[in-house]
Amino acid sequence: MNTHLLALQLMAAQGCLGAFDTIYHHELTEALPQRATARRELAIHAVRATIYGVLFVGLSAWVWQGAWAWVLLGLFGIEIVLTLWDFVVEDQTRLLPATERVTHTVLAINGGAFITLLVLGMPAAASAPTGFAYAPHGWLSGFLALCGAGVFASGMRDALAARALSVSAKSGVRFDGPAQTVLVTGATGFIGHSLVPALLASGHRVIVLSRAPRKAAWEFGGAVRAVASMSDLSPAENIDAIINLAGARVLGWRWSARRKAVLRASRAGLTARVVDWIARAERKPRLMINASAVGYYGIQPQHSDQVLNEASPPQAIFLSQLCQEWEAAAGRAREFGVPVALARFGVVFGHGGALQPMLLPFRLGFGGRMGTGRQRNSWIHIADVLGAMAHVWRLGANADGAWNVTAPEHPTQLEFAKAAAAELHRPCMVPTPGWPMRLLLGEQSALLLEGSSVAPTRLLATGFSFRFPTVRQALADLA
Repeated sequence: MNTHLLALQLMAAQGCLGAFDTIYHHELTEALPQRATARRELAIHAVRATIYGVLFVGLSAWVWQGAWAWVLLGLFGIEIVLTLWDFVVEDQTRLLPATERVTHTVLAINGGAFITLLVLGMPAAASAPTGFAYAPHGWLSGFLALCGAGVFASGMRDALAARALSVSAKSGVRFDGPAQTVLVTGATGFIGHSLVPALLASGHRVIVLSRAPRKAAWEFGGAVRAVASMSDLSPAENIDAIINLAGARVLGWRWSARRKAVLRASRAGLTARVVDWIARAERKPRLMINASAVGYYGIQPQHSDQVLNEASPPQAIFLSQLCQEWEAAAGRAREFGVPVALARFGVVFGHGGALQPMLLPFRLGFGGRMGTGRQRNSWIHIADVLGAMAHVWRLGANADGAWNVTAPEHPTQLEFAKAAAAELHRPCMVPTPGWPMRLLLGEQSALLLEGSSVAPTRLLATGFSFRFPTVRQALADLA
C-alpha cells in the first residue's frame, strides 16, 4: 500500500479518537472549561489544536515537498513537545479516569505510527521541488478537511475558556474568624470548585466528601482531606461547619421514575447520612449551610408580577417537592442543636455551569428568546454566591432558616437574551420555540420555559451588598 495513503488513514483515525477524547472526556466527564486548575492544560490544547487544524487541512489533498516537507516535520516535532508537556500538566492538576488514559495511549501509538510513515517518506518528499503537490483521495480528503475544521473549532473553544479562566477575577471573599474545620460535600462541582479555594485561602481546614476521594484530593492539589463516606469520619472528629452542596445534576436526562430516585438519593439521601453523623458526633458543628434551589417555590404564571420571598409557600410539583425533601433532611440537624441555613440558589452564572451553554447560541449569532421569553430568571453571579455564603457564615446561629441566594434583579428571559446579545455584540433574532423542548425534556422543560421572581429579601435585610446586582453587570464580567 502507498505509505502516504496509509499515513492519511492513520491521521483520520487520529481525528476520530481525538474527537471522542475532546467531547467525552474534556467536555462531558471532566468539564475542563469549568476548572480553574485546567487553565494551562486548556491553553496547551488550544495551541496544539491549531497545529492539528493546519495539518489536517494541509495534508487532506496535498503532499508537502522540498522545504515544506521539513516544515511539516517541524510542526510534528512541536506537537510532540506540546503533548509531552500536556501529560506533565495533567498529572500535576488532575487524576485522569481510566478511559482517558487508555484513549491517550492509543492516540500516542497511532500518532507514532503516522510520524514513522512520515519520516520514511521524508527523503523522497524533501528531494522534490519545494511546493505543494495536489493529490486528493476522494472521501478521505473530505473527511480530513472536516476534521481540520472541527479541531480548529475545538482549539478556539479551549483558547476562549483558558482566557476566561485567566481573566476571571479572584472572588476576594473571606470566610472570617479563627481557623476552623469545614466539611464540604459536592466540592468537585461548579460551586465547590470556587468555594473550597476560598475556604483554604481564609485559613480553614477542609474535608471533602466525594465518591472519588483520591481524584477530589488531586483536584485541590492535596490541600484537602478527602473521604469516601460519612462512616470514614469518627464521631470524635471535630468539624466546626458543614457546607452541603451535593446533588446530581437536575438538568439532563428526562425525569423518569428512576431518574427522580437518583435525584432524591443524591440530595435528601446523602443529606440524611450527613445528619446521621451529626447525631453521633461528640462535638456538634456550629453551623450547617445546606444548598437548595429556588425551584422550592415552583413556577409562576408568566403574566404574574408577584415577587417571592423566603416565606412564600412551595408547590406540589416534582422540583419543589425535591427541594422540600432536601431541606427537611437537613433541618433534622436542628434536633441536635445545629443551626441550619437553607440556601436556595438561583441559576448560578460563572465561567462554567449553566451560563456558557446559554451564551453559546449568541456567540454563534443564532441567539434569541426561549419560548415566549416572558418567563422570569432568578439568577446570581458566582462571586455573590460565595459572598452570600460568607455572610451567612459570619452570622452563625443567627443564620438559621431559609435564604434566597439570588440577585436583586430578575429579568424576563427575553431581557436576558437582549442583554447577552448586546454584551457579545450579536443579534437577538432567532427564537427557540418551546414545543421541541417540551417534547424532548417533558416535565423538565419547565426549568427552561417557566420561571419565577425570587427576591433575596433576607440577604438585603441583613446588610449584604451584591457585587453584580444586574444581569448586564454579570454578563460584562463573564461574557
